[in-house]
Amino acid sequence: MPSDLLKQIQTLRDQINHHNHQYHTLDNPEITDAEYDQLFQQLEALEEQHPELKIPDSPTQKAGYTPLSHFQKVTHKQAMLSLGNVFNDQQMRDFAEKVQKRLEITDDIQYVAEPKLDGLAISLRYEKGILIQAATRGDGQTGEDVTDNIRTIKTIPKKLKGKNYPQILEVRGEVFMTKSGFNAYNKKAIANEERVFANPRNAAAGSLRQLDARNTAKRPLDMICYGFGEISQPLADNYYDSLMMIKQWGLQTSPEMTLLDNIEACLDYYQQLVKKREGLDYDIDGIVYKVNSFILQEQLGFRSRAPRWAIARKFPAAEASTELLAIDIQVGRTGTLTPVARLAPVQIAGVTITNATLHNEEEIQRKDIRVGDRVILRRAGDVIPQVIGRLETASKSRQAVFKMPKTCPICDSTVLKETDKAAYRCTGGLLCSAQRKQAIKHFASRMAMDIDGLGDKLIDLMVEHQLIHHPADLYQLTLEQIADLPRMGKKSAQNLLDALETSKKTTLQRFIYALGIREVGENTAKNLTQHFLTFEKIQQATVEELESITDIGPIAAKYIHDFFNQQDNNHHMEVIDKLLAVGITWNPVEKINQDGTLTGKKFVITGKFSRPRSVIKADLIALGAKVSGSISKNTDYLLAGEAAGSKLTKAEKLGVKIIENDDLDYLKTLK
Repeated sequence: MPSDLLKQIQTLRDQINHHNHQYHTLDNPEITDAEYDQLFQQLEALEEQHPELKIPDSPTQKAGYTPLSHFQKVTHKQAMLSLGNVFNDQQMRDFAEKVQKRLEITDDIQYVAEPKLDGLAISLRYEKGILIQAATRGDGQTGEDVTDNIRTIKTIPKKLKGKNYPQILEVRGEVFMTKSGFNAYNKKAIANEERVFANPRNAAAGSLRQLDARNTAKRPLDMICYGFGEISQPLADNYYDSLMMIKQWGLQTSPEMTLLDNIEACLDYYQQLVKKREGLDYDIDGIVYKVNSFILQEQLGFRSRAPRWAIARKFPAAEASTELLAIDIQVGRTGTLTPVARLAPVQIAGVTITNATLHNEEEIQRKDIRVGDRVILRRAGDVIPQVIGRLETASKSRQAVFKMPKTCPICDSTVLKETDKAAYRCTGGLLCSAQRKQAIKHFASRMAMDIDGLGDKLIDLMVEHQLIHHPADLYQLTLEQIADLPRMGKKSAQNLLDALETSKKTTLQRFIYALGIREVGENTAKNLTQHFLTFEKIQQATVEELESITDIGPIAAKYIHDFFNQQDNNHHMEVIDKLLAVGITWNPVEKINQDGTLTGKKFVITGKFSRPRSVIKADLIALGAKVSGSISKNTDYLLAGEAAGSKLTKAEKLGVKIIENDDLDYLKTLK
């Protein structure tokens, strides 16, 4: 790895950490918000192109920021996550298609659209209608207690209006400063020879995180609510109606919020808001779209840092053209091969761009992009640069059509194209150095082998010093090898050896999860062990047997089967054999009694009921049923309320049993 690249990345991290301190700790930003974003996006792009250089302490790897020590810490009952981004109509349609595909439905889906505010994310907690706590997002899991400061914002009720609110109501939203309020405050500050703010977002964040709430009270802050955390009882069965309820209790929602019946309506709303953007009295940088139904949201679930049921459509990005010098192959942590464009340096919005994503082979060939071309570059949403096309100009240096390599450029393992996907993947798995660090970190994590004291930095050091190449090597480490590492000594080394020895006694569920099989999370690992009971049976299972297990579909089943049955050199089984040879064991799996009145029965709920559908769903699950969002020939019951619509029609065609009574006592009588 070139030393100048490492130096560039470290310099960016140091600059960003410095400006984070100036902004969050001292409330005294030295650069504008745009200048800060440019630094951050440059670092993010470099780390995307060189994932082996990512470190847990990098500013890009934190969901927010470390809470300040002089604020009391607040642990969020439910994590405050971020959002994925899209940048054009086609990507919006792709998002909607993925939602429908995951839900296995073709019907239109309702979305709620809201302007994406540019402020500071806050969580408000009400108990019995009284505001008892307000917290910043922090790192997503832990924030800062800013209750006293929040109480000074006039538009945030200290006591909810009306009645019938839940005992516990946690509402998320954005604290911001209007443009008019920002301008008036700065004008007054200039007249009084006081410090002025760089922009409304900095003003809002800095104001809210004052140690003296009296300073916050002097500043024109406002808040719009757009989400929920912990709630003791459901408000409604959908997001829009829930927002309407909290609005009645005195909490502000966006006046631009609207309910849209399908994805095309979402695209129309985008055009409408683009035209209104400059006339709004607050800064926005895009639009957030959320699936309206809470049941569908629950079925869609979450990715690592963002929900699958929401997306942010960002406003147009800057473009430029430059020469494509080369196409390199980047190997990601799961083995995915990604082509990366090496570019002649070009400036976009003040940032020098030298690398950009090319997505995959099909995209490159569809756009007919070749080395030597002059390409069009876009900073998508001012985040990661991407090549969107080429200029139709002749080039003597234009090279041949790009083809993905047949072997991994890192470990020389076979590269396979995934069925029905554009992705190519290295089959090296645990033995590919590009994937090695992440595989070992996952193996050692708390819900896997739970190796106490084996943190990310220590794993990085061990890999860099060639001490470990796969998880089994951890159990061959000696006291001298560990003690010789930087910032380690004999006592720390012995503690780690003891932890490694302790970890050998585990459970089959943890061991399966620790292997890092694609699509196998904690719940799937549990289902596998409960179904097969032994490792040998899991290893020998056919794709058909795997598909028969709850929550394992055809894609996951194939990943699991292929993991244990590689066609060439079976690297995975080599590592597993070594792990078992060092003494990793588990007690026999005890079958959990999951018998319920409706065990194995598949339900779909549609229409309106006297009770919230989320409550009905919880009742069914408690009785052992599985609740889906779409009708199929495998559905046992359709629970149909008022205005059931197309699902009722489909159920009738398929001969699915239809019931209308959602009473719990009645549901218990079903077989």
